[in-house]
Amino acid sequence: MILNIKRFSTEYLEKNSIDSFEITNVNLLKALIEIKTQQDSSLTFRCGCKSGVCGSCAVRVNGVERLACKTNIQNGDLIEPIKNSTIIKDLVVDVSHETLVIEKVIDTIKSDDNIELDKADIKKIDLQSNCILCNSCYSTCPIYDVNKDFLGPFALTRALRYVNDKRLINKGTILDSIQSSGIWDCTLCSACTLVCPQNIDPKADIMQLQNISVQNGYT
Repeated sequence: MILNIKRFSTEYLEKNSIDSFEITNVNLLKALIEIKTQQDSSLTFRCGCKSGVCGSCAVRVNGVERLACKTNIQNGDLIEPIKNSTIIKDLVVDVSHETLVIEKVIDTIKSDDNIELDKADIKKIDLQSNCILCNSCYSTCPIYDVNKDFLGPFALTRALRYVNDKRLINKGTILDSIQSSGIWDCTLCSACTLVCPQNIDPKADIMQLQNISVQNGYT
C-alpha cells in the first residue's frame, strides 16, 4: 500500500514536497510509526495516548481532519498537517495559539466551589468539557482561515461550558469576552462540527451563546 505524505522542514528551509512510502499497516498512526522506524527516521509527527484521548495526532487525510490513531487508510491517501497553524516540520504544527484563545475567554472566571452540582447540572456541561484540543475545528474553520483574531470553535465551546455552569458567578464577564471576534463572526457553516472527533457541535454551542447573549441584552 502506498501512503503519500506532504512534508516541510523549517530547519532546512525546504519547500513543500510530497513523499510516497510503501506501508503494510492500515491504521494511519501505526503506518507513520512504521515509516519512521523502518524507512525514514526524519519523518516527524506528533502522537501521545494513541487512543483518541489527547488529540495530538490530528492531521488531514485527503483534505479532511482526522486523528491518526483512529483512522484507517487506503492506498494512495494523502496525509497533510492540519491547516491554519504554522508548520514546524512535516506533520507537526505550532498549536500554542490554543492557550491564548482560551485565556481570552476564561482567564477571569470566578466560581463558587461551595455550590454542588447534581447529575442534571453535570450533563449540561459534560459534552463541552470533552474537548481534547486537537485543533481540527480550527483547521477546517473558514473564518479563522482569514481572521486569526476570531476566537474560534473550541474557545467558544469552552465559553458555553462555563456559562452553563451554575457555579459561575461572573457570567457577564464571559459573555463580554465573546462578543467581539466571537459568536457573531461565525457563519454557522458546520465545518467544525463535521470534523470533531468528540462529537461536539460547536455550531450549536455558538447558536446557544448567541441566544444567551441576546437574552442578556447583547445585540
